[in-house]
Amino acid sequence: MHGTVGNSNIEIEPAILYFGTPVVLIGSTNDDGSFNLAPMSSAWWVGWRCMLGLASNSKTTENMIRTGECVLNLPSADLVDAVDHLARTTGSDPVPPGKVMRGYRHEPDKFGISGLTALAGETVAAPRAAECPVQIEAKVAQVHQMAQEDEIWRGNLTAIEVRITRVHAHPAILMDGQANRIDPDKWRPLIMSFQQFYGLAPEKLHRSELAQIPEAYYKPPGWKPAP
Repeated sequence: MHGTVGNSNIEIEPAILYFGTPVVLIGSTNDDGSFNLAPMSSAWWVGWRCMLGLASNSKTTENMIRTGECVLNLPSADLVDAVDHLARTTGSDPVPPGKVMRGYRHEPDKFGISGLTALAGETVAAPRAAECPVQIEAKVAQVHQMAQEDEIWRGNLTAIEVRITRVHAHPAILMDGQANRIDPDKWRPLIMSFQQFYGLAPEKLHRSELAQIPEAYYKPPGWKPAP
């Protein structure tokens, strides 16, 4: 039997609502020219745009607003150790009080502790992570301060819209004979769900009707990414 039976759900108040999204390692440039790399999973995508939900006082937020750019590096499931080495570290010095409470420490060398390799961006100065199968260069389009009506949350959350300027992908995850398509049977993103790491099932669960639509139909005629 699918779903719930009758009115069996109960009201709950979870502290977080991370039901499961891919991990993103955001590469940004610090004010001294060094690189920052921060894991997050509050990201969603429409076309060649992405919305990122970030703490207002994070070093990544500060860097993105100051420089107007970033790289969204998408790690595969086999990079889970590298991602976990970045947990509870921050580029902010001093460490914000909320992060102190949660056991964070200042770490200036994010690439060093993760074991990942920094690569130069081509349309941005922010760093790519060479080992990540997908590296997406982006520029800030809009900054939105969230929860302005909430006295407790006001000033703590920022949503940043970025426009994608270039996408890099490892050849191993591309669809055979399709230069611009990632094969979902080869791409294995690292998933974060309620602070735990997961990967995708090794096979599709069901035939997808949406997958019958050619991907090219989602791109407006004549559209090209702006540098």
